[in-house]
Amino acid sequence: MALLTRETQDKVVKLLVDEGLADPALVKSAQDEVQKTKQPLIAYLTSKGIVNNEMVAHATAVVIGVQYVDLKNVTMDREVLLNLPQDVATRSMVVPVGEVSGTLVVAMIDVTNVQATDYLATLTGRPIKAVMSSEEGIRQVLSQYVGDFSSVKQAVKSTNEEVARQASSDVKTITQDSPISKALTSILDFAVKSKASDIHIEPLEESLVIRCRIDGVLRQVMELPKSIEPALVSRIKILSDLKIDEHRVPQDGQFTVAVGDKEVDLRIAIAPVVWGEQVVIRLLDKTGTTMDIEQMGMTGRALRMVLDGISKPNGMILTSGPTGSGKSTTLYALIKKIKDVKINIVTLEDPVEYKMDGVNQIQVNTDAGLTFASGLRSILRQDPDVVMVGEIRDSETANLAVQAALTGHLVFSTLHTNSAAGILPRLIEMGIEPFLIASTLNTVIGQRLVRRVTEKRTSYTSSELQTKELNDVLGDLLPKSQDQVPVVSESLGYTGLPVISQTGYTLVKGFDDKDSPGGYKGRAGLYETITVDEDIQKLIVSHATANDIMKVAKAKGTVTMRQDGMLKALSGVTTMEEVNRVASDLA
Repeated sequence: MALLTRETQDKVVKLLVDEGLADPALVKSAQDEVQKTKQPLIAYLTSKGIVNNEMVAHATAVVIGVQYVDLKNVTMDREVLLNLPQDVATRSMVVPVGEVSGTLVVAMIDVTNVQATDYLATLTGRPIKAVMSSEEGIRQVLSQYVGDFSSVKQAVKSTNEEVARQASSDVKTITQDSPISKALTSILDFAVKSKASDIHIEPLEESLVIRCRIDGVLRQVMELPKSIEPALVSRIKILSDLKIDEHRVPQDGQFTVAVGDKEVDLRIAIAPVVWGEQVVIRLLDKTGTTMDIEQMGMTGRALRMVLDGISKPNGMILTSGPTGSGKSTTLYALIKKIKDVKINIVTLEDPVEYKMDGVNQIQVNTDAGLTFASGLRSILRQDPDVVMVGEIRDSETANLAVQAALTGHLVFSTLHTNSAAGILPRLIEMGIEPFLIASTLNTVIGQRLVRRVTEKRTSYTSSELQTKELNDVLGDLLPKSQDQVPVVSESLGYTGLPVISQTGYTLVKGFDDKDSPGGYKGRAGLYETITVDEDIQKLIVSHATANDIMKVAKAKGTVTMRQDGMLKALSGVTTMEEVNRVASDLA
């Protein structure tokens, strides 16, 4: 916010009150308080949630007589952003918003900063008109700047349509040093440095869109001319050892690239779509994963239940969740916990995502007849102590996994269900006898992934609706008095939990910038675990529903994924909005 005199601040606050945007009683109380603490009045009002930054920015613009622009939900045209270098925009908190008769219009937090506008005029060689916006609006536009794709742009210039047309039939036109190869390297380099999990190369009728999935959310990073598509797709096919002249059927491949001082495995999936061939690249970066179950977000009761389950000499540990929820990573972390020279651990995976020393990993190869089912039969002849099956996809694999658990093996695997309790009826649907499920299952885990709030953050008090939602979800878990805080916090695994409140809780949100889009950076797991004890076994045998099983599990101490998410929001790990984004369908 602009540096305002006391007189200007008073005018801004009066305008907000006169327009009915601020409660006069709350403002009066705030004025009395800041006289004691010597805090700036507006800073105090925003910290207490009496007004928000957008309201203050708009009112300030009216008072000082400048134009205001709300940028919070604006998607800026790429050509507009190119009017100001990204580093200058980020450093100065100034973004270009348009051009009028040769004058560059920029949005600023402090429009009274004449030195800044003079600098921008000198830098761009154009007259500058400054308009006012909030910090949130400026950061929202800054997040739309993406990495430096100068080599991609050079490839677009150097690769004419004739070369692009020849690419699919003439491999020699796409060498390692060709512009298109350098363009692909630049895209992969950006994705790895951004910790993206996937790259989507999507053909449209007149262009080629590049999107990256960062922290679970797809973001468009650039748009290329349609003419470059054949050359780029062909280069990927060459590296993946795929048929470059095949455009009618899907193809899967893989290759490895070196980025900096580390190697990244890439899984390639190419499929024909209406306007060409879509390419999805999954990046498997072992160095970017902790393989530590505690650092991944599992704590408290959930962690204790899982550690108890993997300490048993036999039985099954199953994880569930949607695609991309971190199930395989959880299994690797649990394998790491029990790995020892005294036991033989054999895994069957499709694909082998992370290579681990001391673990015998087998890659599924359906073309050669090596499926999960046939591979599992072979594994059981290799004297294993622990078996990990990447995924139970059919009844045959499920039956073999149950038989392995019955014959003294500890079995790890995954299923696609929405919750931990959903695993149990899912196995029954696969034809497994309920008494076999009851006697072999040790622990079942449900999980989702949420984005972590970046370290650059601010705190605020929950709204009335947020407070009610927190109380509805966590009412049975939060401490009822200050004396209970240490005991409840230790039990749940979250330090310093607040006492249940009707007036509000302290929550956090991150600052949105290019390094932490949306105010998030990294991800954490939401977990729910169920120990299959005698009571749960009886429910399984009686064909109980997932809801019935979860009710009993909660009574025995299971924390649901939604509850775990809200606890993480109270602990400053994530936000309520993020929890609701990924777990709104859960109780």
